[in-house]
Amino acid sequence: MTRLSLTMIATLAATSAAAETQLTYGPRPAFLIAQMEDSPLKSQLQSCAAQTPARSDFSIGHRGAPLMFPEHTVESNVAAAQMGAGILECDVTFTSDHELVCRHAQNDLHTTTDILTSDLADQCTTPFSPASGDAEASAECKTSDITLAEFQTLSPKMDAADTTATTAEAYLGGTADWRTDLYVNNTSLMTHAQSIELFRDLGAKFTPELKSPAVDMPFNGFSQEDYAQKLVDEYKAAGVPASDVWLQSFNMDDVLYWIENEPEFGAQAVYLMDEYDIEGYSPQDPATWPNTMEELKAMGINIIAPPTWMLLTLEDGQIVPSALANAAKAADLQMITWTLERSGPLASGGGWYFQSITDATDNDGDYFEVLDVLAQQVGVKGVFSDWPATTTYYANCMGL
Repeated sequence: MTRLSLTMIATLAATSAAAETQLTYGPRPAFLIAQMEDSPLKSQLQSCAAQTPARSDFSIGHRGAPLMFPEHTVESNVAAAQMGAGILECDVTFTSDHELVCRHAQNDLHTTTDILTSDLADQCTTPFSPASGDAEASAECKTSDITLAEFQTLSPKMDAADTTATTAEAYLGGTADWRTDLYVNNTSLMTHAQSIELFRDLGAKFTPELKSPAVDMPFNGFSQEDYAQKLVDEYKAAGVPASDVWLQSFNMDDVLYWIENEPEFGAQAVYLMDEYDIEGYSPQDPATWPNTMEELKAMGINIIAPPTWMLLTLEDGQIVPSALANAAKAADLQMITWTLERSGPLASGGGWYFQSITDATDNDGDYFEVLDVLAQQVGVKGVFSDWPATTTYYANCMGL
């Protein structure tokens, strides 16, 4: 990959903008609908087969469209926009010279780029170690291990690693068989500032996530507050109105910083909930919650984003809102959720993202069943998806 220029971004964005009236669902929504059991929902979705795709803010591109393209690339986001995603995501990390770039984690370069086979491999926090005996292959490469200029020499790949590998080249494999490596070549990494320009030119809005640094802060004089503020400053510099930006963080202190110091942006900052990491936590048992929904609201938080399984449970075999979902609605908290179509085929229950409703998910058509409960009963305002066409199709059909 050569360094991505703003001219290249503008060209790609113009190509997509020219196709603005030619948004496409592709074949996946129809495939998922065909897998559904007969129901009024299936009939309604089938009745929308001839609808003209339209952009919807209910449909959020999760790192673009990483079911097919490497995440956080120009191409992944162009695809998501062409599927009608009204909001696109750049997860934000920083380089050693404090420049903001789009990466899902501060320490994922070894699984999302070719750094281990590049001239930068020796700069990784933990260089590649081959599998040997019972020990798996390993490495750790942080965005903060390299400068922006060095970051821009890397080539993206699907997020994966082959932990049985004995060479760095083999370690770069491991892509899940329900994803693809067909479209990896000639994809382009982005800085956060470049993502702003691209998303705006694509006609989409913004939901950047400030990632956990994975380094001791302050980092070379760069504090957590500097990090959170620089994110906002890049939207201000680009002239993007706060109403078009949904800042996100799992770190409540980041959200509270924005509420206090950047109130226009803080008003719709998103608190990403990871309370599931607390021992004994249950979204069905308020006694296990570190904060009530009313307490979150009183802090100035207006939007929460739990993973899908925290908002759903089973009642008499039917998918219904969880206690957490009902409490959030009662506290007048808006909700978005993540991540549809990240689990691959649902024949085995859907894994982590569907753990609270495993017994009710056994085929790919259940993606629409889950989406319908989230929209109509939980009342979420948006859903992150690895293939936004599915969420866009549903939103268009239901008038969302």
